[in-house]
Amino acid sequence: MRQAFRSPWWLPVLSGIFIGTSYIPFPPWASLFCFVPLWQFWQSQDRLRPVLLSGILTSFIYTMIGFNWVTYTLHEFANVNWLVAAIGMLIFAAFGHLFLPIAGLAWFYVRRSLGASRGISFALMAVLTALAEFYVPMLFKWNFGYSWYGAGLPLYQWAEIVGFAGLSMLTVLANLAVLYAWQHRGQRAGKTAAVAIVLGFAGLNAGGLWLKNRLPAADDALDVLLVQANIGNLQKQSMEHGKGYRAEILTQYFQATDAGLADNPDIDFVMWSETAFPALLGGEYNQSQYADLLQQFVRNRQLALLTGAYAKDEHNAITNSLFVIDETGTVTEPHYSKTILLALGEYIPFADVFPWLKTALPMVSQFGRGPGPTLLLRLNGFDMGPQVCYESLFPEFSKGLADLGAQFIVNVTNDSWYGSWQEPYQHLYMTLARGVEFRRPVLRATNTGISTVSLADGTVLPLSPLDTSWAGSYHVPFSKQPASTFYQRHFHLMPGLLWSGLVLLVIAGLRGRVAKSLKNRTET
Repeated sequence: MRQAFRSPWWLPVLSGIFIGTSYIPFPPWASLFCFVPLWQFWQSQDRLRPVLLSGILTSFIYTMIGFNWVTYTLHEFANVNWLVAAIGMLIFAAFGHLFLPIAGLAWFYVRRSLGASRGISFALMAVLTALAEFYVPMLFKWNFGYSWYGAGLPLYQWAEIVGFAGLSMLTVLANLAVLYAWQHRGQRAGKTAAVAIVLGFAGLNAGGLWLKNRLPAADDALDVLLVQANIGNLQKQSMEHGKGYRAEILTQYFQATDAGLADNPDIDFVMWSETAFPALLGGEYNQSQYADLLQQFVRNRQLALLTGAYAKDEHNAITNSLFVIDETGTVTEPHYSKTILLALGEYIPFADVFPWLKTALPMVSQFGRGPGPTLLLRLNGFDMGPQVCYESLFPEFSKGLADLGAQFIVNVTNDSWYGSWQEPYQHLYMTLARGVEFRRPVLRATNTGISTVSLADGTVLPLSPLDTSWAGSYHVPFSKQPASTFYQRHFHLMPGLLWSGLVLLVIAGLRGRVAKSLKNRTET
């Protein structure tokens, strides 16, 4: 048993545990040293196979810890039993986050071609890991910057400068400093490095507080009522497949809204969640029975409404859309339709090439795509940047809205498929992160939670309860003409710096190789 624990393969296992338990909803306790064991394992390898396998092992473990909600999703959404859902989870854990084995592959061949020294080799690991995390496609991006926001540590305010992707890169690079301090822990250099790490971490948090406090005061404000009606998955699935429940769902939203208005009558508009209105809206569909009920409800209460609904595009495809309805009950145009669709949730990859996939996966919808971040929704003088659910994970999408002059971002979401422990909190902070990067409030209305508002300084207002019918009023200060942030203006700065660092490391490695070759010739 003792010999087993001495196996070097415990190092990638440790990294997997460290990474997985440092991601939301866990505190980022090991974020600054989570890669150290894996990198030490890589450095001791002279064959590619263990480097790749260790990367896959680490990824598998942290995905099992940080994304085990995929099991619940497969059980709920795909209607499979728990055994099949567990097998699906294992497959996702094996292939869902492959940036580490890809980073290991790149490092192995770069190190071998350069004959890099130990120091340059470790530096290459850090830079290539950060680049791979940024570029390798993932269904759910594993971003190490979000954990600082989830924990409420002020250093997340630096996202205004480098974005949360930049914070993720810096977190990965910080592991290199910790590795150096650990390897030289018995020497003065190692102790000095440890002190520098502590002081640097404290300085970044102090700087984060300064960034927050220097923000200009808001010059306007709004009052919004967020409503989550807590519609169950069975109801939503039955409704989406034409099996009823439309009247019941609409009634639940009416009742939850009236309950919220009773306590909070003075609001600027009400906001419902993704596909809250259980029928088509827009064009001819504004004359339907359910659209008429909705417009009467709005008109009778003299309130404006922002709601998710279904629509049809010019190709007659169903879209997942976001509509504004004014106080008179008029459905205003243009509406926004979701552009970034969730694979195997809102479309089937390659279904156009292999039509049989639609028959094999009948539970997966085939939505049409919207126009991207090319329009703002306007209501009572507010310029709102629309997002639907998954789109909040992509900073370039929110940048497009900010470039258009959005005063705040409105995000509608349905997280009812993911359970109540991990995913709702992960998705929450991924969504609110965009407000920090571009210094705009984010208004988030969900079906089952978590609904809330974050302010331009990153402050998160009270969270709604999970899996509960609820309505809450929020007072939201905002800027009429928000200034662009440094990150917004220099969106590609951090990856550019990383590429520059990689080039410098390669040059240093080549120089070292040439110097070593000349020395060997001189000695012979």
